[in-house]
Amino acid sequence: MQSLAKLSHSLSTGQLRARELVEQALQRIADPNGEGSRAFMTVAAAAARAQADEIDRMRAAGEALPAFAGIPLAIKDLFDVAGEVTCAGSRILANEPPALRDAPVIARLRAAGFIFIGRNTMTEFAFSGLGLNPHYGTPASPFDRATRRLPGGSTSGGAVAVADGMAAASLGTDTGGSCRIPAAFCGIVGFKPTAHRVPRDGVIPLAHSLDSIGPLANSVACCATLDAILRGVTPRPLADVSIREVRLLLPSSLVLNDMDEQVAASFEHAIGELARADIAVSREPLRELLRIPEINSRGGIATAEAYAWHRPLLERYRDQYDPRVANRILKARDLTDNDVREMHDARAEVIEAIERATQGVDALVLPTTPIIPPPMSAFEVDADYMRLNALVLRNPSLANFLDGCAISLPVHRQGAAPVGLMLIGRRGHDARLLAIARTIEAVLNRARI
Repeated sequence: MQSLAKLSHSLSTGQLRARELVEQALQRIADPNGEGSRAFMTVAAAAARAQADEIDRMRAAGEALPAFAGIPLAIKDLFDVAGEVTCAGSRILANEPPALRDAPVIARLRAAGFIFIGRNTMTEFAFSGLGLNPHYGTPASPFDRATRRLPGGSTSGGAVAVADGMAAASLGTDTGGSCRIPAAFCGIVGFKPTAHRVPRDGVIPLAHSLDSIGPLANSVACCATLDAILRGVTPRPLADVSIREVRLLLPSSLVLNDMDEQVAASFEHAIGELARADIAVSREPLRELLRIPEINSRGGIATAEAYAWHRPLLERYRDQYDPRVANRILKARDLTDNDVREMHDARAEVIEAIERATQGVDALVLPTTPIIPPPMSAFEVDADYMRLNALVLRNPSLANFLDGCAISLPVHRQGAAPVGLMLIGRRGHDARLLAIARTIEAVLNRARI
């Protein structure tokens, strides 16, 4: 689909009707040869058509409408929508009562005029970077569909929905890469804001210290627009950034380990393009990053906080969980309160050390994931699942641990395996990161043809 700005213009000028846009999305979802049945848990076809018809009627009558009225948006199955059950990709919550009210972010998107086309599949309870879901199905990455490769997680269905034109954008969450990994695996843009930037009420948590809410879309500008709406402010054009002002740091510690050939080639080509465009990219060890795997060696903050929330459910319904998800959560059952405090204290120390070490740097630049989407057949053995899950989470989870903002941009050439380039900015410097990302996106898009 086109950008949100172009769709908004086409709708407001009468070049496009909301019903036409909704029908296009629904046709793609219903395509028997597509991934719609696996990318969506529920599809709100009747409601979407009715809303589109009302928007078209109001627009024809000259009535005032929100800027994005009529644009179809997909929602990860973690968000409360009034009258709907929030299952979090699990069978365990399927019989819970429907939500009484919209989550604040849902209410804001609704007020902006978006049409909710359906609820996306996801990794159960958002606890994996791979995107597998044995309960509702796993949609395949757009790349090499014949092989059926993983979409990335946990916002798996949302990324596939955007990549395949089933929605103009999707709403996701990101605790360790859950917006950016699927964006990288599906060749789109995924943004993780500083955690406190967007309210998380009405959203099933994974780890309250790390959770953030972000969009997946076709461009940086689309993500910036949605981020503004999610924060409850009017979207504004991103600031212009001079290329010669941008200072990036490529860490040589940790983040370049275990890259496959496709990622290495596409990423290094992208770094070369940035250098040719006069964007300063320095390479330094940044050894402070090496402390993070050590701190997380017993499961980490995410696992500890997930276990605290899931413990009563696991006691009653453990046999109904995806075993791979349950086993990850249960790694924290032997952690003490003191263990968790020590992890939080160590995290604060690392954040302070990284901030000192990166003074004068706008953002870290690194591969979003060190590998391209693996085939789904690669997970017949649990040990392979754990190894590959840890590998794809390694780089993007750094941004969550550092309480920063981050974005993944596609950098592969057309038709090649999808590869994401990630920028990690300082906490609270989201506007600066988005502006830089748009500048870099323009440079990289010229090199991707």
